[in-house]
This record gives sequence, structure tokens and C-alpha cells, in this order.
Amino acid sequence: MSALPTSVLVCPQEFKGSLSAYEACHAISRAVRRLLPMAAVIEQPMADGGPGTVNIISQSLKGKVIQKEVTGPFGSPRLATYSIIEKGDSTSIAVIEQASATALADEMPNNLDPTVATSYGVGELILDALERGIEEIILGVGGTCTNDGGAGAAQALGLTLLDPAGVELPSHPLHLVRLDQIIPLNDARVQSARLRIAVDVLNQLLGPTGATTIFGPQKGLKDWQAPALEDSLTVFADRIHKTFDIDVVNINGTGAGGGLPCGLIAAIPNTTIQSGAELIADTVGLSQQITEADLVITGEGSLDAQTSFGKAVSHVLSIAIDANTPCLGVAGIVEERPSSMADAEGLVPAHSNSHEREAAMADASSRTTKATETLLKRYLAL
Repeated sequence: MSALPTSVLVCPQEFKGSLSAYEACHAISRAVRRLLPMAAVIEQPMADGGPGTVNIISQSLKGKVIQKEVTGPFGSPRLATYSIIEKGDSTSIAVIEQASATALADEMPNNLDPTVATSYGVGELILDALERGIEEIILGVGGTCTNDGGAGAAQALGLTLLDPAGVELPSHPLHLVRLDQIIPLNDARVQSARLRIAVDVLNQLLGPTGATTIFGPQKGLKDWQAPALEDSLTVFADRIHKTFDIDVVNINGTGAGGGLPCGLIAAIPNTTIQSGAELIADTVGLSQQITEADLVITGEGSLDAQTSFGKAVSHVLSIAIDANTPCLGVAGIVEERPSSMADAEGLVPAHSNSHEREAAMADASSRTTKATETLLKRYLAL
């Protein structure tokens, strides 16, 4: 590089299991400031729509945190939070995380049971935002212990699910196998709302790559329970198709978050599914930040040559390419550097053993700073 950068944008996502996106930002920035003391360093932590999304957007755009008691996945009340952000045109958007109401990490392993867990609390959060006059909502999905196809969330918003006798179904996913009729809701607030769902996977609802098969086991689903849960979601999807003429089974991303997008598509007509990283980048103005920078440094836990849908690092790199801004990467492990990335450095070598990787995770902050220094010295020929 012929001239030292005067503006460096640091925008990693979390190093899963070791550093939050904010912690990764700080660790990388320490190295930049040591080696480039005259450069302006801008920190913009990133996420892909899962846990951490609300915090990142709220802090970046000075949002107001709202607390709301909602129904937890197994029926007990829990305190959830979301953020309201004022836009320049005198309107506001709400940013909600599914995990705030139904986090997998909040449950003891022996308590997990996706055959009874409900997303009802997520719907309550959305409804609370609508009752405050918010018309646009960003919802990050993932990190959930539920697998109810979003039926619970839809019921919280007012969608009525009836069995053949005309009795409303309980908010438990296995009851969906008895679903006979969906009564569309008649709420102007919900009908006029705009919901943008941020996902980091393209999995569809059903089948061998669907929500139950791929993500059910990590939520405590037993092999013998899977067929019944899959059958219930199949019936739910079929009734949505017949009632609203929306084939949720064949929409990419409907398997994210335990199928949450399906019920929300049925409840809120103006619902779209987007790449989580793309949606978050648009919201925080990442493209402009990258265009104005001389150098971008991103990072994540593991980096390889194959870009992954919805992942923040992939989207950062894509924007940097379009802006003709060089992009460097720091990762726990660099399996293979993407060809369009100028350079990359790992905390440990790709061939490291499990003991070395565990040691790096335990000392991730200082190792990230050291790896960034190594990377910058090599790239800038310092």
C-alpha cells in the first residue's frame, strides 16, 4: 500500500463463544491506534440478525430501550426488551430480537422441549410496538428454543387458529396437527405494519433441511418427537396456503428461528425476509461508512473462502469491493482467505489442535489485538 490510511473502519461481528461484536471492535481498534496513531478509527460492530442485533442498532442510532413483560416459551412471564429508533422523517422503527422472548441460552438443557415451546412472547413484543404507534419493525430471528412455525406469535397478534369443532387451539405446536381453520385478524395496526425479518440462513420450513430436522436437536428435540412436530408444521403451512394463498413451504428463510417467519407472514401482510447482515448494514448506514474509509477491517470466529448467506463479514466484504475500499479480516481461525479480501490473520493457525483453540478463546481479546497488529504490519509493510 503506497500511503498509510487516515480513516479506518472496524466492523466485525461476534467471535462466537469468545468475543461480542463490541469486544471484537475494541480489540481490533487497539491495534489500529497503536500502529496508526494519526488515523481516525471508526467502530461499527455488526451482526447477522441474531442475538446482539438490538444492542448494535440501538447504540449505533441512539435508540430508546423498551422493557415489556411477555409470555416466555414455556408459559412463565419474562422481561424482554426491544428498541425504538427515531428516523429523520419524524417516524420511528422498532428493532426486536426473537431471542429476547425465547432465548435458547436462557433455558436449562433439561427444560428444553420444542414440542411445547411457544413464540407467543415474540408476538406480544411486536404488538406492544404497534400499540406505541410504530409502523415499521425489524425482527432479528435466531437463538431461540422454539419450533412452532411462528404460530404462537401469530396468535398473540390476533390470528385465530381453530380445530374442527371451532375451538381455538392452545399455543403449543403439537396442537397444530388439529388445525382446521385460520380466521384472519381484523386489526388495522397489524394490517398496515411493515415487518422486515432478518435471517442468516436460507432453510425452508419443512423437509431434510427444514427447521425441525436441522435445528430441532439443539433445542432438545428427540428423534421420536420429530415426525409429530414436522406433521404439525406441515398442517399449519397447508392452512396458511389455503387461507392466504401464500406457499410458505417454498419461501427461503422460513425455517429460521424455528419457523417464526411463517406465522408472521400469515399475520402481517407486509412481511419480508432479508439477509440479516444486509438489513442491519442498511439500517446503520454501513455503505456510506465504508465508502468514506481508506481501509476496512472486519472479522468473525471462523473465516473461509466461501461466502455465507446473511453473515456480516461476507456483506462487509461485498460492500467494500463495490466501494473499492481494501478490506482486511481477523478471525479465530482462517481456513482460507476469500480471494477478494486483501489479507487476513487468524488467532491460531488453521491446523491448530483443540487445546490451542481453547486457549485462544480464553485469551481472545489480547490475541485479537496481536493478530491485528501482525496483519497491519504485513499489509502496510510497517
